[in-house]
Amino acid sequence: MLRVAIDGLLSQVWTSLPGYVVAYDATTNTATVQLGVQGQISGPDQTPKSVNYPLLSGVPVIFPRGGGGTLTFPIAAGDECWVSFACRAIGGWKQSGGIQPPNDARRHDLSDAVCHIGPMSQSKKISAISTSTVQLRSDDGLTYVELDPVAKKVNIVAPGGFNVNGNTVFTGQVKANGKRIDESHTHTAQGATAVTTPVN
Repeated sequence: MLRVAIDGLLSQVWTSLPGYVVAYDATTNTATVQLGVQGQISGPDQTPKSVNYPLLSGVPVIFPRGGGGTLTFPIAAGDECWVSFACRAIGGWKQSGGIQPPNDARRHDLSDAVCHIGPMSQSKKISAISTSTVQLRSDDGLTYVELDPVAKKVNIVAPGGFNVNGNTVFTGQVKANGKRIDESHTHTAQGATAVTTPVN
């Protein structure tokens, strides 16, 4: 009887589960989420039946953030996520930030979810993950910024182009297509009205 009682209490305690983004609101930075694990109910004949849990709405989305900087990325319907449930009601904190009293006596409740974007099931995992460099990359791996801690290099692969808006300052050698274009490059001698020749 004690075990049944404990199991009954634990069935109402929510800790964390995988989920899927149904919709994302960039204005409020919140998502509507469908949990990725179904619940069990008993039918009229007491036969167990699996059902989806209700959609969770207004779930705060967590981006890596700190020190005045934030790493953001697009969020689309169908993206996998990990949903955690706070041990106290967080409605006051969601609304106003700071240190707030709980707005309800509930604990470990579906209403107090936060959403971590990024976990991958085997059906949606990305491939060709680098095991030696740090990358900010597209899922298909065709576009990325890469930091190589061993070679002490940063590599950028951008088939669609690389745009810089602002002043650019270089220290060290600068090359384009194998030609140096820093302060050391020269041109073939020419007259005052001649068209500039390519870099030597």
